[in-house]
Amino acid sequence: MQDLRSMTEAELKTAAQELGQPAYRGAQLFDWLQNKKIRSLDEALNLPKAFREALRQHYALSTLTLHTLQVSRDGTRKYLFELPDGQAIESVFMPYDYGCTVCVSSQVGCRMGCRFCASTLNGLSRNLLPGEMLEQVFRIEEETGKRVDHIVVMGMGEPLDNPDNLIRFIRLISDPKGKNLSQRNITVSTCGLVPQIRALAEEKLGITLALSLHAPDDELRRTMMPIANRYTIAETLAACDEYFEKTGRRMSYEYSLVRGSNDSEAHALALAKLLKGRNCHVNLIPVNPVTERGFEASQEAAVALFQKTLEKNGINATIRKKMGADIDGACGQLRRRLMEQHASICGKN
Repeated sequence: MQDLRSMTEAELKTAAQELGQPAYRGAQLFDWLQNKKIRSLDEALNLPKAFREALRQHYALSTLTLHTLQVSRDGTRKYLFELPDGQAIESVFMPYDYGCTVCVSSQVGCRMGCRFCASTLNGLSRNLLPGEMLEQVFRIEEETGKRVDHIVVMGMGEPLDNPDNLIRFIRLISDPKGKNLSQRNITVSTCGLVPQIRALAEEKLGITLALSLHAPDDELRRTMMPIANRYTIAETLAACDEYFEKTGRRMSYEYSLVRGSNDSEAHALALAKLLKGRNCHVNLIPVNPVTERGFEASQEAAVALFQKTLEKNGINATIRKKMGADIDGACGQLRRRLMEQHASICGKN
């Protein structure tokens, strides 16, 4: 059945009329779903009972159940949410001086296979619905009592591997009649699906697109990211250039620093040469440790030198504040532990 929380106001108005109700009932339902963030149609008290019963018969309502919450010393809160079908996803709440950010998952698992990421260790189970992406934000706002000001779609999954649901999620959460979050406060991260980057540019959204680059040359990138075997850096950057040209939104390039792998001064010089002349920003990320991968974060001195080298060569770069390392901060780790627990229990039975 179609998910009510994933529907636009216009679609809900049409649904109301098809169920024998005036269109304004659909607008009321949209308000309940997107602003009052109801978990059950029984909470929509100004809707006729017969309408609510008809909705239950013909539609589903996406809801998430909190399974596990981990709270870091730095205020980061990591959530493991259970979906109605028993699957689990992770979301992260990060308090910054400029406001509260939530890292949203777009898929259950991931099939991209990036070596520094725990989300992909068990492959892809399914795509998330727009309503399930919205629910992560809504439930975190409910649990923390804080307004979410920024969203990064950098959690579990490759967002551009679920493009239709991603775009609908962005349009819903930025709807003036809904949460009305500025699209400029939304960042979508991709490992580099070239055709999907070009298609996203055509949507003319106001979001920031962040490319997970992580290496200044194809040879090194192929050892870290399987997608590099499909698209070269040159092809990927050309698509990113097109995104900037069509949207006017400056590109962000993510570079996870892995000790002894991609964090030398020579790597920084090569990256500066690669990005020279582009209107962009480099986000340096000391990688969160992933036990299953054996990766370690770069030392602080190496990170600082990397940033300084980029800036000396005309590339704007910042170091992302490391948060949540004491609570399984890397994507997918909490879900993986749950899966291992379930496997252990099943093995004993």
